[in-house]
Amino acid sequence: MALTITDQCINCDVCEPECPNEAIYLGPEIYEIDPDKCTECVGHFDEPQCVQVCPVACIPVNPQRVETQEVLWEKFRRLQAAAKGAVPPPAD
Repeated sequence: MALTITDQCINCDVCEPECPNEAIYLGPEIYEIDPDKCTECVGHFDEPQCVQVCPVACIPVNPQRVETQEVLWEKFRRLQAAAKGAVPPPAD
């Protein structure tokens, strides 16, 4: 599952630096999360760090992007491989 930031966001700037995948960015009005980069911190932490630091609790699971733990792990491995410049093997 990817996370999303709701319009309750107050643009406090605390979530963006906490994201190990650099999935959080400042959108036109509020912070947003790139669902293709969000692994809910799988592979990095036990819990999503943005959710932990958000003072207004505006970062729920994105109901449009439900993903299993297996899918999150695969996304983590793909992002790590891309960061290292390697091409990941195709998924079976």
